[in-house]
Amino acid sequence: MLVADLIRHLKVNEALTQLTLSPKRAARPLKKILIQAQKNAVNNSLLISDSLKINSVAIGEGPIYKRWQPVSRGRAHPIMKRTSHITITLIGEPTQAPKAKV
Repeated sequence: MLVADLIRHLKVNEALTQLTLSPKRAARPLKKILIQAQKNAVNNSLLISDSLKINSVAIGEGPIYKRWQPVSRGRAHPIMKRTSHITITLIGEPTQAPKAKV
């Protein structure tokens, strides 16, 4: 949540710079997701890349993989492998759609 708060409501280029320079371990996966969100916004929603701004960053709990670690005397200790869902919403200006030639 610390890294998500760091980039919330920034322009995408500024957020990428912040994530590149951040020493936190969570910065690397957030940077990958932000780059993918930027590419999706440009390709699918036809938005201008330079005008993109982060509207919201939501990090939620994902499924938990339950595993067991064997220990002495035939016992086992539980291991919970936690995952998360990350959602980044971008806003920006739309590009001028090319006019169809008749």
